[in-house]
Amino acid sequence: MERMEIKITVNGRKYTLYVSPDRTLLEILREELNLIGTKKGCDDSNCGVCTVLMDGMAVKSCTILIPQANGHSITTIEGLERENSLHPLQQSFIDHFAVQCGFCTPGMILTAKAILDENPKATEEDIREGLHGNVCRCVGYKKVVESIEAVRDGEYSESCGEV
Repeated sequence: MERMEIKITVNGRKYTLYVSPDRTLLEILREELNLIGTKKGCDDSNCGVCTVLMDGMAVKSCTILIPQANGHSITTIEGLERENSLHPLQQSFIDHFAVQCGFCTPGMILTAKAILDENPKATEEDIREGLHGNVCRCVGYKKVVESIEAVRDGEYSESCGEV
């Protein structure tokens, strides 16, 4: 298959790539840009481990063909760190023990960011509904929801920067 030019911004850095149009955003992030924080799970948009932000919206990168990302801004888990400190959601997940094996964590955190960006006063019900499609088999969702609520409630805004 012929390669095509793709212009994409990932974690604030602009890239021009020449890739086959049948490749997914997930493949490009992991294989071409070496951003391996985005995980490959089910490969059919059911588990959420591949979640990234595209123009601020949570998307499953395993089902986004790279031409669909052309011209867009992508944020991966690696892009949340600011000035050598964790994003408030990352720190909250650690502090609230919302991490066990860690496989689902990047997708959960990016989904949580999208939830709070869209609705900074999200209720527990809003958070649980927003997490629909992100599967965790280790830690469960109680600690994940508590972590997100702590950021929502401002427990991390001063020490970790803005959400």
